[in-house]
Amino acid sequence: MFLAFLDELRAAGIPASLKEHLLLLEALDAQVTEPTPEAFYFLARATYVKDEGLLDRFDQVFAKVFQGITSNYGVAPAEIPEEWLRAIAEKYLTDEEKAQIEALGSWEKLMETLQQRLNEQHERHQGGSKWIGTGGTSPFGNGGYNPEGVRIGGEGKHQRAVKVWEARDYRNLDSTRELGTRNIKVALRRLRRFAREGAAEELDIDGTIAGTARQGWLDVKMRPERHNAVKLLLFLDVGGSMDPFVKLCEELFSAATSEFKNLEFFYFHNCLYEGVWKDNRRRFTERTRTADLLHKYGPDYKVIFVGDASMSPYEITQVGGSVEHLNDEPGATWLQRVTDTWPATVWLNVLPEAQWGTSHSVTMIRELMRDRMYPLTIAGIDAAMRELSRKR
Repeated sequence: MFLAFLDELRAAGIPASLKEHLLLLEALDAQVTEPTPEAFYFLARATYVKDEGLLDRFDQVFAKVFQGITSNYGVAPAEIPEEWLRAIAEKYLTDEEKAQIEALGSWEKLMETLQQRLNEQHERHQGGSKWIGTGGTSPFGNGGYNPEGVRIGGEGKHQRAVKVWEARDYRNLDSTRELGTRNIKVALRRLRRFAREGAAEELDIDGTIAGTARQGWLDVKMRPERHNAVKLLLFLDVGGSMDPFVKLCEELFSAATSEFKNLEFFYFHNCLYEGVWKDNRRRFTERTRTADLLHKYGPDYKVIFVGDASMSPYEITQVGGSVEHLNDEPGATWLQRVTDTWPATVWLNVLPEAQWGTSHSVTMIRELMRDRMYPLTIAGIDAAMRELSRKR
């Protein structure tokens, strides 16, 4: 089995050598870890994987080769957490049962029905199909299933809510994070245009030599520092369905802040509306009007949106459709203004490109971006930078 494991690692592109294989066997003979699948996993990973970019491949190979191996060695009987017991009350449905549950049909109908429920309901409900509560198939509450609803409290389960009745906390991305790979930086460098601007603070060696030769004495020449003259606006989707992609976005954010001197970044949630923010801890109190950005930054700026574009279509097309506030204008209107103001605009989607066709909102955003949506991969970033470089 271990030789098959070695062959699978090599086939997946992980440079596992015979020396590392023998080292793993030696460690197992010396019993350096407990004889459990979990301990063996970490031992094997530490032995074979030298690049964190290969961790995902290793996990896939390990699951393939050792699928079904379990052990209770040394594991004491665990108490069932209270939140697990509470989760039993949630309604779990088959795909067939989900297909039978119909949405209310429109944004107006959903909001009208919610207002009726708020007026009529006077007690807690659980597991039903009508009232505001937990579990069940009601459009209102949390912990259940409905193709379109308003989540009130609790945590998102199916990412189907078209509005969320709670204040959620999002954390800022870390611009100092060390990248696991330099490939993102290399891809971003396609969007560079060097120029010398500002004060003459850098020694011009060639000019100094030429001037000295002409004058017959030391003639020191200075020049402005050479830097990337590209101006970039970065809009980052945060929170909700973007939480699993925080590390990936931080790597992109860190690379962008190191590559572009003229960079401005702003956060948004799901879709662009009338306001954006720079600090997620103060996103409700310190906002920047999107209209101000349209007037402040000229058409020579390049614009990159980063997000999964996964949301209710109402958030794009409806007044008041935002998942967590009442927007005065549809998100589509603001995205249209952005592409009109800054022709060089692209959207980097964190989802694999193969999944785009399964989401109506992704298709809508892609059309609003004039088909300039790219996957957040090295090849996708490279293609996006080439597109932005062509736009003047």
